Amino acid sequence: MKDIKTLGALKKSGYTSKSIQEELAQNLRQRLKDGTPSFQGLLGYEHTVIPDVERAILSGHSINLLGLRGQAKTRLARQMTALLDEWIPVVQGSEINDDPLNPISRQAKNLIAEMGDQTPVIWMHRDDRFFEKLATPDVTVADLIGDVDPIKAANLKLSYADERVIHFGMIPRAHRCIFVLNELPDLQARIQVALFGILQEKEIQIRGFKLRLPIEAQFVFTANPEDYTNRGSIVTPLKDRIGSQIMTHYPYSLEVAKAITEQETRKSNVQQSVVVPELARDLLEQIGFEARKSEYVDGKSGVSARMSITAFENLISTAERRMLINGEDQTCLRMSDFIGIIAAINGKVELVYEGEQEGAEQISLHLINQAVKTLFPKYFPEIKKLEHKDQQGPYDILLGWFYSDNSLFLEDGLPADVYHDTLMSVPRLETVVETHQPSCPAEEKYFMMEFLLWGLEVHKKLNKYRTIEGFQFKDGLGNILADL
Repeated sequence: MKDIKTLGALKKSGYTSKSIQEELAQNLRQRLKDGTPSFQGLLGYEHTVIPDVERAILSGHSINLLGLRGQAKTRLARQMTALLDEWIPVVQGSEINDDPLNPISRQAKNLIAEMGDQTPVIWMHRDDRFFEKLATPDVTVADLIGDVDPIKAANLKLSYADERVIHFGMIPRAHRCIFVLNELPDLQARIQVALFGILQEKEIQIRGFKLRLPIEAQFVFTANPEDYTNRGSIVTPLKDRIGSQIMTHYPYSLEVAKAITEQETRKSNVQQSVVVPELARDLLEQIGFEARKSEYVDGKSGVSARMSITAFENLISTAERRMLINGEDQTCLRMSDFIGIIAAINGKVELVYEGEQEGAEQISLHLINQAVKTLFPKYFPEIKKLEHKDQQGPYDILLGWFYSDNSLFLEDGLPADVYHDTLMSVPRLETVVETHQPSCPAEEKYFMMEFLLWGLEVHKKLNKYRTIEGFQFKDGLGNILADL
């Protein structure tokens, strides 16, 4: 088809025109018949969001993706281009991608009337058929729809009512394309009203002049529920004209969250030198789950999946930095390395008033501790609030060492051998790990030992103090006094 250069040759080829909605639906039907996934890499959406989007496409609907930040709304919209035909013909020189067999602009119609079957045709790739605009309060009707160009009117000696003097905006230029308008509620109400005619009546109005222009764009809007009250809203008549509103969501399970982080994290050679225990990956994702239900974090704002991605990159970098300073070739993550992800957490969560009073860094540490508390019973015996005095617990001998006026200090940058010796100096610490985690790999044993200490601290059996250089673990008397 790409060899066709004129309208006459296009007619002889048997090519038939179809709207972009028909194009998307037809290609989607073929994928569903073949068992080919319609969207790639959108983990966790296989049984929720993607079926809704597929139904909307088959119905020929415009779509509003409603969800909190970091829920892959824009990525989902971008992947719709894969459902387009690879190439489509366009009248050469057309500003709005006129179909040679079904032109809509005066310019294309006049050219075809003048040149007939010799009208030149070019081919447009599907990757060029994606338009995106972020809705901000300063967006104007001229940006989206168009405006009269007085210089063009003067040069051509035409009336402002003549469509040839119009400088088209983004939406007419997205004719036969996918047009994504992000953060729709941020758009001023009067600008949203300007979209009515395009969505329903297929006409545009510029400076009082109406123009029948049957633009065929696949509209995809995105919106954050928070914006409905904080920054604006989608006007009711516009919501009524949007065919399908689809709710997006965060991952429902740790496994899906880990898979997303693994998929999105920047790959580097450094990761081959850093051993990452599976528990460390679980902890990292659990921090996000804890943040989304924390009383200190604004749940309406959401906690983006980008938090886990950037936090994982920071976690690896923390281990790499220590490895380079100590001149080592390989290292394993440590619990103390999680101090390095605070910078990634701070910028990704919106705190409520109580959280602001505590301070962003303290809340980040709190979320890490809550993740440890949640996962601890999966690896070690549960620590109950009420225990029988006559029964010996699994941690009594270990705790007895700390209660005998002993303490453990783990500096952040300790060389591997010193770090190992320091942990091994605590009696029964290794024994408890080997008893309850006998299949723990040797290179991850020390991470598990440190995790045990953190778990005892969050259950108020020990005290953990953060200094500039590292963490100190002491007896739990301070926690007992705090409770009293």
